[in-house]
Amino acid sequence: MIRPNSFAPLTYRTTHSNADTQSRPSSRPRLPEHRLTLKEVLDDLIADGLVDPAEVEQAGVSARVERNELHPLVIIANKQLRQRQPPHQVLSLELLTEWLAGQVDLPYLRIDPLKLDIAAVERLLPFVSYEYAARYHILPVAADEQRVTFATTEPWLSEWQSVLRQTLRRDIARVIANPLDINRYQLEFYGVSRSVRGALKGMLEPASGILNFEQLVELGRRGELSADERPIVQIVDWLLQYAFSQRASDIHLEPRREQGQIRFRIDGVLHAIYQLPPAVMGAVTSRIKILGRMDVAEKRRPQDGRIKTRSPAGREIELRLSTMPTAFGEKCVLRIFDPDTTAKDFTQLGFASEEETIWRSMIVQPHGIVLVTGPTGSGKTTTLYTTLRYLAAPEVNVCTIEDPIEMVVPELNQMQVQPAIDLTFAQGIRTLLRQDPDIIMIGEIRDLETAQMAVQAALTGHLVLSTLHTNDAVSAITRLLDLGIPHYLIQNVLIGVMAQRLTRTLCPHCKENARMDDGLWEALVRPWSLPKPEAVGAPHGCPECRNTGYLGRVGLYELLRITPELRRLCQADVDEDALRHAAFEQGMRPLRISAALQIIAGLTTFEEVAQSLPPLEH
Repeated sequence: MIRPNSFAPLTYRTTHSNADTQSRPSSRPRLPEHRLTLKEVLDDLIADGLVDPAEVEQAGVSARVERNELHPLVIIANKQLRQRQPPHQVLSLELLTEWLAGQVDLPYLRIDPLKLDIAAVERLLPFVSYEYAARYHILPVAADEQRVTFATTEPWLSEWQSVLRQTLRRDIARVIANPLDINRYQLEFYGVSRSVRGALKGMLEPASGILNFEQLVELGRRGELSADERPIVQIVDWLLQYAFSQRASDIHLEPRREQGQIRFRIDGVLHAIYQLPPAVMGAVTSRIKILGRMDVAEKRRPQDGRIKTRSPAGREIELRLSTMPTAFGEKCVLRIFDPDTTAKDFTQLGFASEEETIWRSMIVQPHGIVLVTGPTGSGKTTTLYTTLRYLAAPEVNVCTIEDPIEMVVPELNQMQVQPAIDLTFAQGIRTLLRQDPDIIMIGEIRDLETAQMAVQAALTGHLVLSTLHTNDAVSAITRLLDLGIPHYLIQNVLIGVMAQRLTRTLCPHCKENARMDDGLWEALVRPWSLPKPEAVGAPHGCPECRNTGYLGRVGLYELLRITPELRRLCQADVDEDALRHAAFEQGMRPLRISAALQIIAGLTTFEEVAQSLPPLEH
């Protein structure tokens, strides 16, 4: 029987760091070796007053036979029992796991593979076979010179400790972790490790690369890895599925002299994920190039490609590939376009109600040009695809010309720029104009010819959506003038411009209340008279957000609607400052005010928006 303790229903201990994972001494009498049973766990939950015996009986949990292969905590969590005390929280698997850790006087660990030292863990796997780890439900999660820490869900199975203490010649510490996480990462860690060892079998020479300036050639050793070998296929499959599950927006494969680096960009921040030997890294890159229909033999020139695949949940996901030669081989970046991310409505993108009203009024015009501006990675593509989905009614012909096509959308007619056959943006627009379009989306206006064709399309009765790289909305007008578009044409066709940025949002599971500094708030909203909120959100950190305090991102927007007064100011010698001042008088709110509204709503912090906005005067 698990020793009861005074478990507070509303107080849960946070995840322990690696330094805190050594077993604590316990005065509990030692119990014989056994696996946790469903009856044992239920009896202690009832004894602790966490669940009502009547609810347990009604849910039919106690009727489950002990031969069930599921862990008892999983069986109970699946029944969605509620705590007996207010506020009657559902006993999730994580809460039950943390309760179990408290009962047996062992630290609780929420396994986050991004926080683990994967290299240290991987070195242990050859000494602890997968079959052995699966039998005792254990997983190595940390290691140093003195101690190895294992996660387990079976606190009363300990015979493996003495065996591994002798094998590893180090002390053994235990932590309690979610049984489903242990099963999942057992499969992933052992599977990837096995694949890497299989790929390296019989091969000790790094993969050759024309531009690997410091390649170390060991004479007498030969062998090169084929990208079609099964271990490489397994590594690539794991890499993609892992990126999908971690909400990564980009995958970076970076070759190095000693160990290739794999990194994920999550919520705009890069995280180191895994290291691969140079030979395996080269083969993984080749496998990805094959999937993207790229020239595998060509390693001297940058290439672009795309992959369409499925997530573990069955969603179709597009990946855009880009390779470039570096000193130690080809660097490959995969940009992930998840339908769950791009298929959002305007409110989910972060539009305030007034901003959404203005944006909708601009994009429903029968003809003219609407521009979205911002730096790379500011969410322009997501905004445009959301807008096109909103506009793509059955009676409307929506056509796009992109470089490359970011994501295939069934409701759109999409064409990709192909410079090799002289299919440029300008030539593509000429083709689209002969396709009876109602709405045309141009991936980017880069040069005068493209800009002229976009203006021509707008003048002939089409709605044109496109992007520019400018810092704010008003600068887009100056940019069009710099490209060579006459001011009178800009006056005739430009409907409006939206500048945007992305900023991280506070984790809803752990954010705290804080006081906003008067000086910072004044610097942010000056000269607008926006009242300072009494309390704003602040990051704290929890397992859900990997202790960063932030989870997801939201948009900041600056919408410039071209009014008759602003049209008159669009002259060949336009004064940008005067135009910006007039736009403010006409109702345009700068990015800073959009950021302030998100702070008031408790979605983000001043520190986060300050990284996205131009420098503020304090």
